Amino acid sequence: MAADLRSFAPLSFQRYAPGDCDVCFDIQYCGMCHTDVHFVKNELGGAQYPMIPGHELIGRVTAVGSQVTKLAVGDNVGVGCMVDSCLQCDDCKQGYEQYCSGGGSTGTYGGVAAHGRCGEKGRRTMGGYSNKMVVHEHFAVKVPKDVDLAVCAPLLCAGITMYEPLCEHGCKEGGKRVGVAGLGGLGMMGIKLAAAMGCEVTAISTSPQKEQAAKAMGAARFIDSRDEAALAAAAGSLDVILDTISAPHGYMPFIHMLATHGTLVMLGLGLAPQPLVCLPFLVAHKSLTASRWCAKASLIGGLPRTQEMMDFCCEKQVFPEVEVIGPERVAECLEKLDRGNDSIKRFVLDCSKL
Repeated sequence: MAADLRSFAPLSFQRYAPGDCDVCFDIQYCGMCHTDVHFVKNELGGAQYPMIPGHELIGRVTAVGSQVTKLAVGDNVGVGCMVDSCLQCDDCKQGYEQYCSGGGSTGTYGGVAAHGRCGEKGRRTMGGYSNKMVVHEHFAVKVPKDVDLAVCAPLLCAGITMYEPLCEHGCKEGGKRVGVAGLGGLGMMGIKLAAAMGCEVTAISTSPQKEQAAKAMGAARFIDSRDEAALAAAAGSLDVILDTISAPHGYMPFIHMLATHGTLVMLGLGLAPQPLVCLPFLVAHKSLTASRWCAKASLIGGLPRTQEMMDFCCEKQVFPEVEVIGPERVAECLEKLDRGNDSIKRFVLDCSKL
C-alpha cells in the first residue's frame, strides 16, 4: 500500500501522556526532507497510514516533567530523526543512538514504540507536520535563544547528517581538503559547514549552474564531474569526499580524487541497492596495495553530536537557505522534492498555521 503525495488531509490525534522525564512543546516549524517523500509513498516499505511525516521539528517548551533538567518552559527545543533507543547498548552509551544495537532506534514518525520513552509499547510515532510534540528529554535538543527557528529546523536532519562525518574525519579542526558531491540541500549544507570549520571545500556536481551558489556558500572551487580533464587535474587532491547523491552513479571519479589516506563517505539515501563497484586490483594509478583510501557510510548523528552541531551552527551562524511555506503547499513542495528540487533552499513548514 502507498499514498499519493496529494493525499494529505487534516487529522486530530493525541500525543502520548507526558511523564516525569518528558518535554512538551508547541511546534513552530518543521523542515521537509526528501525522506518524507519516500515514507509517504512507501518507497522504503513498511509504511502504515494515517501517517504524519516530519523529523525536523522545532518550537518552544510549554511544560516539562518533574525530573527534566535539560530544558525549562520557554526554551527553544528541537527534535530530529529519532525519539527513543535502548540507551543500554555500547552504541547508545557512546552517543551513537542512531546505531542502537539493542533493538534499534525509534523514528520520530513511522516508528513503533519499543523502549518505553515514546508511549506504550506498540504505539506508532507521529511526526512534525503537526502543532504539538511530547518527547523524552534525552532526545530533545536545546536551541539557543534569539535565533530564527525556521532556519534551525533543517539542521536537525540535513545539518547533523553532514556535521557527523565531518567531525568523525577530523574536519572540525580545520585544514582538511573536503569534497562535497551533489549540490542539493544536503550538499549545500555540507559546503557551509566544512567552510565554517576552516576546510578547503571543492563542490562536485553535474549542474554547472550551481557553481556560483556553491562558491557563495564557501566552496573554493567547482568541478563538473563529467569533465574528464577537471577530474584528472583533481586526482589525489581531497582528504574527504561527502557523497550526497541518492541517484545511481559511479564512484570511480570520486575515488580517483582521494588522497592516499582519503575517505569517501556515502550519505545519499537511494531506493535501489547500489553496491560499491567490485574494484580491480589496479585502479588506474591507484593500486589497492599502494593506497589507504576507504569508503564508508554514515547515518545522521547521535544526540551528543546533534547538540554540538546545533551549538556550532548557531555560534558560527551556519544555516541553510530556507523557504517557509504554509500547510496548503505541503503536497506541492513534496512533489518538487520528488522531482528533484532545483532550488538550493530547504522547504520549512510553518506549523503555527495548522
